[in-house]
Amino acid sequence: MLSNISQTDAWLSLGLAFIGGYGDAASFVLAKTFTGHVTGNLVLAAIAVAAHEWRVALGHLSAIVSFLIGIFVSALIVRPHKASSSWPSLLPTIMGIEVILIAAGSFALSSHLAHGIEIFVIFVSLALGLQNGAFRRVGGISVHTTYLTGMITSLISAEADQYATEVVPPVVRTPNPKIDLLCGIWITFVVGAGTGAVMVLHFGAIGILGAALVLIPLALRELQS
Repeated sequence: MLSNISQTDAWLSLGLAFIGGYGDAASFVLAKTFTGHVTGNLVLAAIAVAAHEWRVALGHLSAIVSFLIGIFVSALIVRPHKASSSWPSLLPTIMGIEVILIAAGSFALSSHLAHGIEIFVIFVSLALGLQNGAFRRVGGISVHTTYLTGMITSLISAEADQYATEVVPPVVRTPNPKIDLLCGIWITFVVGAGTGAVMVLHFGAIGILGAALVLIPLALRELQS
């Protein structure tokens, strides 16, 4: 599939992209808040402030803060261990924490707890922030599995660079592993978003547990690799 990227890393990238799209779409359907990136929530928060909807604005801002905290915490955990023998086991651990946070958020929302929506947004945003901070590179390629803007920019830039430096006719061009990977992540993210939206529209807050069910085998496979 990708000549200089292991099959395990490639499938993990696609699996996490599916989770990113699933969680973001499911959260927006359930709580009208993005949990996998910052830009959309900044726009929604600004709109809420302009409309004097302070509680709504606070919800969007809490998602931003939780997502950034997740990135920061996962970076603190991962960076000191990258060069040690314990490094391979850390990613499954973070994925396990992500499963717990998603399940807890689903429970808070489905159980109609006080401030259940706020708890749900914070937990899922923290989970996707942890994922985004822990898994950022594959085979020397920078990737994001919780939002598309950076991926689309990288994909277009990579394609443009290949055409600009190509010295052989396009019909005999060799496949670019970076473009293949970025296209796969982009497509899988969109499929995950559609799946997440369908699941929560049919099953409510319980539907987001589908993301956790996909994460579990991914973590187990990574733990065994």
